[in-house]
Amino acid sequence: MYDKRKTGSKKNGTQVECYFFDVEKCKHCPFKDGCYKDGSKTKTFSVKIKDDTHIKQMDYMETDEFKKLYSERYKIEAKNAELKKNYGYGQANSCGKIGITIQGATTLFLANMKRIIKLNQEKNKNIG
Repeated sequence: MYDKRKTGSKKNGTQVECYFFDVEKCKHCPFKDGCYKDGSKTKTFSVKIKDDTHIKQMDYMETDEFKKLYSERYKIEAKNAELKKNYGYGQANSCGKIGITIQGATTLFLANMKRIIKLNQEKNKNIG
């Protein structure tokens, strides 16, 4: 009914099992709607083979711990986006580990100082 072959790299964990079907049988199949297109010369179906690492990650994604951490993720992503967009943190301006560390520290310092100033202005506006 079909041929089966494994393709892809086992080393990278991207193996795929590819099934090759006989098109003549597909033409007469009662379930061909949405599966077989008239005039097709070949019919294949691919299934990604998941290794142990992928399976463990998928199991972890179902836990309450992951769901709780993931629900907080948007806050971190918003701050990262602000740093990249408004403060140029998306591109390195210096070379070496020390230079990048200094750039990161000054960028974060600037973002925090602006936030502190904004909060103080809002506080003073509410008081006075």
